[in-house]
Amino acid sequence: MTRLRIEQAIRAIPRGKVSTYGGVARAAGFPGAARLVARVLRRGFGLPWQRVLGAGGEIKLTGDSAIEQRLRLEAEGVRFRGRRVDLKAHEFKSLLPKKAGPRRKKRPSKRD
Repeated sequence: MTRLRIEQAIRAIPRGKVSTYGGVARAAGFPGAARLVARVLRRGFGLPWQRVLGAGGEIKLTGDSAIEQRLRLEAEGVRFRGRRVDLKAHEFKSLLPKKAGPRRKKRPSKRD
């Protein structure tokens, strides 16, 4: 169940957009589980792995994998600012959970 929710969040990222490991974890309902997202990506098949980045839009892979990820993203139209993706232009916003509305005040208990 956990793996499936993370895979769904990853598949929801459209071409030309990216998200962070932490953003995917929050969207799947597991805030703070960025490492779990990395594990699912490593074991998953057919996922758009190139669209998931480290915090700040940084490619966390090394060597040839990092080069391939950058080339795939550039082919999708993603722009880079130095070594990082321009998150202002390409971050997938609808993956982020919606903020809660104003909280209601608690009523005083009748025991008082």
